[in-house]
Amino acid sequence: MNYDFSNLWVEKWRPKTLSDFIISDKNKTIIDSFKDKKEIPNLLFTGTPGLGKTSLAKILVNDILDCQYLYINASDENGIDTIRNKVTGFAQTKSLDGKIKVIILDETDGLSIDAQRALRNTIEEFAKITRFILTANYNYRVIPALQSRCQSFDLTPPMDGVVKRCVHVLKAEKIVIKEEEKPKLLDFIKSNYPDLRKCLNELQKYSSSGTLQLADTKNNEVLQLIFNEIKKKNITALRKALIENEAQFNNDYVTLMRNLFNYIDDVETNVDLKRYYLLTLSEYIYRSSFVIDQEINCYSCLISLSEAKS
Repeated sequence: MNYDFSNLWVEKWRPKTLSDFIISDKNKTIIDSFKDKKEIPNLLFTGTPGLGKTSLAKILVNDILDCQYLYINASDENGIDTIRNKVTGFAQTKSLDGKIKVIILDETDGLSIDAQRALRNTIEEFAKITRFILTANYNYRVIPALQSRCQSFDLTPPMDGVVKRCVHVLKAEKIVIKEEEKPKLLDFIKSNYPDLRKCLNELQKYSSSGTLQLADTKNNEVLQLIFNEIKKKNITALRKALIENEAQFNNDYVTLMRNLFNYIDDVETNVDLKRYYLLTLSEYIYRSSFVIDQEINCYSCLISLSEAKS
């Protein structure tokens, strides 16, 4: 079945070949060598969401290897039965054309520990006929025994490549970019880097009229308000500021903390205070990978910031 993705930029502009994929020169050289050999080792692609880990895995099996493959979203099918039944069942049989087969386990960091332990044995047992491409948002959630069986690649793209791709998409979609929007565009991409998927989604939203009309991506007024209340150690006002300005940062509390990190780095002149603020923000941004409620995590961060000793 053919789907029409013309109105969905993230799908329309999803890379289909390695030449379309934004990747560091070092990683591209290694991936290119796979194309020459028509062979790959077991691979682990890591990095934050929106980098194209799944896209690169599919480029490898469709464009470079042209091989039989099985795709499993491991965050949905994360139990040991998936490994015992689906994965092992596919891995243990030879392909009809004699080529290696590939199993793509997307979001492997979502597999249970028991499933990951079972997977390491499957990878070794069927190494002659089957390869594995694992993707993970968070490398530390993949057990060391799996990591050691794969060649790992951090797929964080170069910043200039992300900027060029965003500009290319806007031009190809015939979006008008006024001169005053160009500095905002660069700030927008920087604030969302390295999540290219989010960049394209948001750019499509801000271009719905045919002309790029970006909001102030730095949200300096909101950041200034929050930072002032932090300085005053007014935790009640901090809570109010978060609630009343949710629309300004699209309820994206992680991005808010990242922008606050950059804002404080720019405006705070006391070296000791700056060190405390930035280290605290870094810790809570890291915690955001585990927590269920991002708003509570962000508010806890702001309370911690307000406890700085002047």
